[in-house]
Amino acid sequence: MAVQPESKLTCPFCGQVETLIMPTDACLFFHQCNGCQALLRPHPGDCCVFCSYGDRPCPPIQRQRGAK
Repeated sequence: MAVQPESKLTCPFCGQVETLIMPTDACLFFHQCNGCQALLRPHPGDCCVFCSYGDRPCPPIQRQRGAK
């Protein structure tokens, strides 16, 4: 299965859902919520905000897992 570059990121503070295109060759460490302006950071052990708050992991992790 191919890497899916789109993810729905959900803010844990206000519930705002944003559909974003993830970088394909890097992890995104910070994202400012468009709803409440909170600065989202990954949970301990996660490489990026998509792995913590997205509906799918970032492309580097998808590739590592075999894009399943």
